Amino acid sequence: MTIKRPDFMNSIYFVDEPGNWHLKEGAPAEIRKEFEDYMTSNNNIQDEPGTVDSIHISYPYGD
Repeated sequence: MTIKRPDFMNSIYFVDEPGNWHLKEGAPAEIRKEFEDYMTSNNNIQDEPGTVDSIHISYPYGD
């Protein structure tokens, strides 16, 4: 499965410090919007017990 990297990750304004992703000052509005939308979408995943990224994982492997 291929996952497309968001365009903001290729921007000179993107800083990918572990645990501290942010944009440098002066980032264009379209880069800021894409970054904010991406970061917000990561907070919307609501994992329930027995799921990974909201996909049910059966255990013990026969469910």
